[in-house]
Amino acid sequence: MHVRIQSTATPKTPCPGILHEYAERLVAFEYSSSTNHTKPHTLLFIAGLGDGLGTVDYLTDIVAALEDTEWSVFSPILSSAYGGWGMSGLGKDIDEIAQCVQYIERYKHASIADTAAGPGKIVIMGHSTGSQDVMQYISAPNPRHPHSRPKLDRAPPIVRPQVDGAIMQAPVSDRQAIQSVLKEGSDRHSPEDMQKIYDDAVARARRHTFEEYDGLDTIIPLPVTASIGYPETTAVSSRRFLSLASPDSPGAPGEDDLFSSDLGDERLKKTFGMVHGRGVLRSSLLVLYSGKDHSVPPWVEKGVLLWRWRRVTDSERVYWHDQSGIIPGASHTLSGPHQVEQRRVLVHKVTRFLSDIELPPE
Repeated sequence: MHVRIQSTATPKTPCPGILHEYAERLVAFEYSSSTNHTKPHTLLFIAGLGDGLGTVDYLTDIVAALEDTEWSVFSPILSSAYGGWGMSGLGKDIDEIAQCVQYIERYKHASIADTAAGPGKIVIMGHSTGSQDVMQYISAPNPRHPHSRPKLDRAPPIVRPQVDGAIMQAPVSDRQAIQSVLKEGSDRHSPEDMQKIYDDAVARARRHTFEEYDGLDTIIPLPVTASIGYPETTAVSSRRFLSLASPDSPGAPGEDDLFSSDLGDERLKKTFGMVHGRGVLRSSLLVLYSGKDHSVPPWVEKGVLLWRWRRVTDSERVYWHDQSGIIPGASHTLSGPHQVEQRRVLVHKVTRFLSDIELPPE
């Protein structure tokens, strides 16, 4: 299906492309100005918490930079897109990403006449919580172990196809972002009131995670989640709230708690340290951290954190790409006229990475 979406970037311009149904009731948008040429390589972009199609402004910069290359850009709309994140989870995300990768492999193979050069490359890129998805995709058991979840949500996990590269942009800790909000308070609540609201929400979620014989998720009251900083109209299940808040961390982190600065090496070995053993990532990993990310508390030492992640990831084989690192002055989303230079740096690093992925292995 050929459609045009309206970009949220300024100035707003139409983005031509193709809408693909990659699984039942799941679609992905392929940014494409030409319907006559199917590019062999794919950048699969996974947006963050609350995001959807066209909501991450810098993606249009990446699409423009790749216009004259052999890379096309796909943006899947997962079940967790927009407000769906509150009732979803990383496990379901990576299963749907795996379905999208499978679809792209079939689609590219059927659409490209010259297959003598072999299959095209596929790179997955995540923004914010999309980075959690990327890390889970390349490090979790394959197929993943089903996590404790309602009986109505226990479809068999999917075997994830290999990908040639992975990019994590703004991989931040939701738990530490919540802690920062609690420490600072808000216009309506003092830090003491915020802490009480949070403690009550955690206690309630632990007592009543599921209802109806574990068949249904329970919902944290909207005034509670709104007070903590989540959108007033987004329903958040007790299960997802406990995963994001991860109140037993750092000793027993929740599924979403992958990037907190206080996680010990043993925890990192089970995430970053499993990239090599899973065999899902064929080539390289690019990690791009924003220098002025408002979601990162000021006490986090960004350089030290990235060094720890890299040391664990590369313990058996070098995966980290040399373009990885902190983008000075970059905000969480790199949006707005004051982030033009930061977006330029981001695009340069991403295109350099993709060019290297194209090269044959040494």
